[in-house]
Amino acid sequence: QRRFEVYIDPDKEAVVTMGAKEGLSHLAMAMLSPGDVVFATDPAYPIHPFASIIAGADVRRIPIGKGRDFFEDLMLATKQRWPKPKLLVICYPHNPTTEFVYLDFVQLIVDWSTAHNFWVIHALSYADLTYERYEPPSFLKADGANYLCVELFSLTKPYYIAGWSVGLCSGNREVVHALTRIKCYLEYGIFQPIQLGALV
Repeated sequence: QRRFEVYIDPDKEAVVTMGAKEGLSHLAMAMLSPGDVVFATDPAYPIHPFASIIAGADVRRIPIGKGRDFFEDLMLATKQRWPKPKLLVICYPHNPTTEFVYLDFVQLIVDWSTAHNFWVIHALSYADLTYERYEPPSFLKADGANYLCVELFSLTKPYYIAGWSVGLCSGNREVVHALTRIKCYLEYGIFQPIQLGALV
């Protein structure tokens, strides 16, 4: 709320994760079934497509980078693909291209996903690796984002605690609930001293 001007209900719209990678992997397991179509950027941080592949989904890559209009390519892919996508995994600032966006672009993505009824998972893992006073927007700040969007944040990059990964998934309460439930089956949470260190 202080940094991104986004209010999150901590009881229903947020869950602690063992970093963004774990959160995304378990989200894919909770949300996807074999045959579901997922859009991911190309190139991408490896877990962004592979979480869905491991869950049995059919991943389709959308090019990103210099000379490309990602939103135009997303519109084209959505119109041409059958079955329609269930999920878009996206990351801004983008790893590995370093592309960045502003809130107007975020709003386009949120509006398009709402119109075509697919989920958006946005990884905001690189929010602190920016220059020249650029402040990356949270996808949750866009109007209507809580309808079909969740966002992953990780302390690994900004606070240099790789290996002691702590993160957060926030946004749509249905998706947060699904992630919370599957995590209850698969693990017992983060070692408490690590959580306390993350708070500090």
